[in-house]
Amino acid sequence: MTVNIERRRLVVGGTLGLGALLLPVGRSLAAEVLGAKGFTHNVASGEPGPGTMLLWTRYVPAAGIDEVRLDAEVATDPEFTHVVAGGSVRTGAYRDWTAKLTVDGLQPGMSYWYRFIAPDGDSSPVGRTRTLPAGDVDRFGLGLFSCSNLPMGWFNAYAHAAARDDLDLWLHVGDYLYEYGIASYKDADRIAGRDVMPAHEREMIGLVDYRLRFACYRADPDLQKLHQMAPMIALWDDHEIANDSWEGGAQNHQPQAEGDWNTRRAAAMQAYREWLPVSDEPWKAYPIGSLATLYRTESRLLARTRPASAELARAHRASDPDVALRGFRDGAWRDPTATMLGSEQESWLAHELKRNAPASNWQMVGMGTITGRTLMPEQTPGWVRPEAGESVVNKFKRDVRASKLGLPMWMDRWDGYPAARSRLLEAAQQADADLVMLSGDSHNAWAYSLAQDGRPAGVEFAGHSVTSHGIEGQLAADPKQVAGAFVAANPELVWADTRQRGYMMIDITPQRVTGEWLFLQTVKSRSTALAGIHRMSVERGRRRFPV
Repeated sequence: MTVNIERRRLVVGGTLGLGALLLPVGRSLAAEVLGAKGFTHNVASGEPGPGTMLLWTRYVPAAGIDEVRLDAEVATDPEFTHVVAGGSVRTGAYRDWTAKLTVDGLQPGMSYWYRFIAPDGDSSPVGRTRTLPAGDVDRFGLGLFSCSNLPMGWFNAYAHAAARDDLDLWLHVGDYLYEYGIASYKDADRIAGRDVMPAHEREMIGLVDYRLRFACYRADPDLQKLHQMAPMIALWDDHEIANDSWEGGAQNHQPQAEGDWNTRRAAAMQAYREWLPVSDEPWKAYPIGSLATLYRTESRLLARTRPASAELARAHRASDPDVALRGFRDGAWRDPTATMLGSEQESWLAHELKRNAPASNWQMVGMGTITGRTLMPEQTPGWVRPEAGESVVNKFKRDVRASKLGLPMWMDRWDGYPAARSRLLEAAQQADADLVMLSGDSHNAWAYSLAQDGRPAGVEFAGHSVTSHGIEGQLAADPKQVAGAFVAANPELVWADTRQRGYMMIDITPQRVTGEWLFLQTVKSRSTALAGIHRMSVERGRRRFPV
């Protein structure tokens, strides 16, 4: 019965438009997509090259039309007096009225303006984009985002970044949206007017669910402005599908109640590729002249093996947990067949690093989850807020017990796959690469000096969330004390902030990469006021942060 209902909703949604599936919800972002016609979600660009760009929009025609042709124009000026490129594309309900078009013949390192034109002559909003530079490059600015949970806050980070004129490209390293149903949110965590669709209590499962959620997120004016102002390279993490996902399932997927995992995975991937300015290539390298090479990776759905979380949990339940944990540490945790990327992508990245390191100064890898090793500080259980509950205290106690034996606190990250992590860092060392990892996922801010076999292997700028709560929500201690304890407990970790929301700016020059963690004063109301900035730099050839 569930499958039949989902199929019926999919057919109806594709035929009549998103609004036909919804009940009135009052003034909210959800209301913005009810029955919307024309260019419903602004424009976006992505997958930049020195001479190419992918352009995106969404156009819903009048009822009764099952397919439309859209024309695109690219110009060197916002008034379109000098049109230099363009093309045409078809779309229909079969792809939720989204349209993507790759244009060629552009010049490296140039800003362009673009728009789509509908059959009736109506024009989309005008977008601005910029091609990647070629040759010698003095500077490149990159905005880094992750973990944008719409019901939990305003996208002030997007608004702040979109107003800047010193950034060339956005990099979104995952959790662009969240799959959770409305029942997963505490009333105190939700912001009025930040409702999401579908509005049922369970999480997203079918194609209509994922499309509706994207439609709601993409109705946010700050996210629309971000996409309108510069190109984005985006990769998914887990919440675009289901929490803690891997090739064969996810922590937040129960086959008995939610059906076949591969069906759900295919639906999530389809909606993601429809609604974002991304290609269907699973991973890709982007040359930034002689300055850097940026890599987009895939570490969730195509080859990641099951994390060893269940084995770790069994060790904790053993009659002698310390003995069991040592056995797990020396056995299952170190399994060389465990992989985040899969052998094909591992090989591709290793060869790309070796090929590109001699030609470009920095090798910058965008990754969904953190690479740096992180152990739980011994003091943490004593800092838990009373309202967090005994289960959180016990969980942290287990993390501390494992950490004393050298086991990380998160099996879902790279340090839950130590053999694969070693292969990644060894590949960078063998390529003599200046490696910079750019990651998200944790909701808090971290800086790591990565090491392999006792030698520097690169640095990691791990960004904080746009809105999602971090570990600070469970702890009553001073955040500076918490951050200090994490740094003291982890040799690779050189700095942390476990309290604030925002985004990162990565400034790349031939001799150094500087990361700025920008902290917003609030996400509970619309404001771009900053609470502060933290800066750190790595010098060319050092492959570690200064101590």
